[in-house]
Amino acid sequence: MSAFSRFTPLVSSLPSTIPFVGPEAIERQRGRSVKARIGANENGFGPAPSVLKAMSEAATGVWKYNDPENFDLKQALARHLGTAPENLAIGEGIDGLLGQIVRMVIEPGLPVVTSLGGYPTFNFHVAGHGGRLVTVPYVDDREDLDGLLAAVRQEDAPLVYFANPDNPIGSWWDADSVVAFAKALPETCLLVLDEAYGETAPAGTIPSIASLIDMPNVVRTRTFSKAYGLAGARVGYVISTPGTAQAFDKIRNHFGMNRIGTAAALAALADGDYLTEVLGNIAASRDRIAGIALKNGLQPLPSATNFVTIDCGRDAVFARAIIDRLMEDHGVFIRMPGVAPLNRCIRISTGPEADMALLEEALPKVIAAIGDKGQ
Repeated sequence: MSAFSRFTPLVSSLPSTIPFVGPEAIERQRGRSVKARIGANENGFGPAPSVLKAMSEAATGVWKYNDPENFDLKQALARHLGTAPENLAIGEGIDGLLGQIVRMVIEPGLPVVTSLGGYPTFNFHVAGHGGRLVTVPYVDDREDLDGLLAAVRQEDAPLVYFANPDNPIGSWWDADSVVAFAKALPETCLLVLDEAYGETAPAGTIPSIASLIDMPNVVRTRTFSKAYGLAGARVGYVISTPGTAQAFDKIRNHFGMNRIGTAAALAALADGDYLTEVLGNIAASRDRIAGIALKNGLQPLPSATNFVTIDCGRDAVFARAIIDRLMEDHGVFIRMPGVAPLNRCIRISTGPEADMALLEEALPKVIAAIGDKGQ
């Protein structure tokens, strides 16, 4: 008798995968506690005291659903960005919004263009909706704008993903190049411009709101997870034209946002002084990581994010050995890009001095222990 599947053919054909294995899972698998959690691009400096106070106060009302229209947060974001609330959609972090974007645009078999080795969660959503990934290799450790554009045109792709600054390398393009890329795309192709690390980028990296706001085929995704230290609150948003932004209302989970997370985002927007302080801490920690890498004969790559990608100068086996031994022997959790040639690298998130000190102590011991065995 043939096996019966209660799932759709698409779901039945998919592997059971998790884009990222979290540090909690690593602790369970290895029976080893994480002492320095510097691998998930979280903001280890945490949210502002004013944000924690707002979250505590909001907790007393957690028995109520959040406002399904996200009115207050849209108003605050519109003031912060200098745009209209109608240009915004709110969602459960960028990951949740990416799933909605793919759902709105992609039917089974349609091509989707992205960078080879780019953000895996976007690929996860494309696969989940039956899209066909078309990937473009990085050039000089940076996403290839010309290559992405050529692939979109060749495939007549309805969707392209581009992160600026980039994850997992931390490289970036200047704003003028990004705007030129967006305007060169066919109107039939929707650009997902992922700006998760926009706050940590150098001046001149992020296009102005006005430069792209009239383009219905551009969706800019942003988050409170990085600079604002609210990864666990899951608050993200989209900037686009009113018509594109309001399309999210057709499919989003209208009660998906939680009251405590929304209160945190509102308080974070109001505390600009703390954001400035944290951005300074992130920049200093990037320098600290770069210095540790250089002391150990490794090459830090330029970064516009809250992490530093480090070229280990050898191969993926060596890079993986560093990651495994840091965790096994010292409880230091970091990650690496998963696709060659990027997988010659390791990636370390910025964080408090205690984490940096542990990394500084552990890394030379790990490299010495690996020796030529990691070649």
